[in-house]
Amino acid sequence: MAAADVELRHLRAYLALCEERNYTRAAHRLHLTQPSLTRTIQQLERLLDCRLVERSSRRFELTDDGARFLTHARRIVGDLDTVVADLHLRSVVAVGFSWLLPDTWFATARTRFEELGGRVQIHRVDDPVAALLGGRVDIALYRKRIRLPRTLAARRICTERRVLAVSTRSRLAEAGVPRWQELARYPLVVNTVSGTTDETSWESAESGREIVTCTNFDEWIELIAADRGIGVVPELARARAPHPGVTYIDVPDAPPSHVYLAWRVKPVPARSVQRFLEVA
Repeated sequence: MAAADVELRHLRAYLALCEERNYTRAAHRLHLTQPSLTRTIQQLERLLDCRLVERSSRRFELTDDGARFLTHARRIVGDLDTVVADLHLRSVVAVGFSWLLPDTWFATARTRFEELGGRVQIHRVDDPVAALLGGRVDIALYRKRIRLPRTLAARRICTERRVLAVSTRSRLAEAGVPRWQELARYPLVVNTVSGTTDETSWESAESGREIVTCTNFDEWIELIAADRGIGVVPELARARAPHPGVTYIDVPDAPPSHVYLAWRVKPVPARSVQRFLEVA
């Protein structure tokens, strides 16, 4: 007999039988029929080339070989369960984001996932979706509505209010509360990779409007501070991204922005990723 011929299902069936000391109860515990359990135990005895359970007695009794094997089976299954539990505890899901991680949602999702034994690592990247496609992260958070390839799936996780960001040198910094459509005539700073606002965000934009582009949040906020144009960001920026050269202003009628969560569907995501998606 090769050791590989004995499977984990044999060991679990034998342990259940020894602990229940009754075929009917053990089969019920394992969600098997009694004949199926009996066949599994008989198969294990053939693989070991010895009898484990006495069949001549009306009471459940182990043979000497059966008692010795029980000790080893308990140790093997116990060691395996310990390793599996430890690996579950160390199951890491990498979450990629570009800027302004939605902290309320993230705190809840992380707590729920860690209660299941997982861990979350966050990675700040300029383009979370590209990082997801490249396998550098397991989950991507993004705000810019884009067409995803068929290998990815996504869902909206929250909605955010937007505020106006202007240079402290801009006359808008002291001009009071603006209306959304009034902002269409000002030069606009656009983060083309992960921003939430561009010239198409207004129903009727001014022709010839100056657009200043960049590719990440750090560049964007420095361009705002330098008074190269105005910008619009989620309200979270007011608390999470203060800048001495930038003033944030409420725009009550600004359309909201949305945060999306994306993951790979081809190949099928790891179980840890699936569990994260269940609680996120």
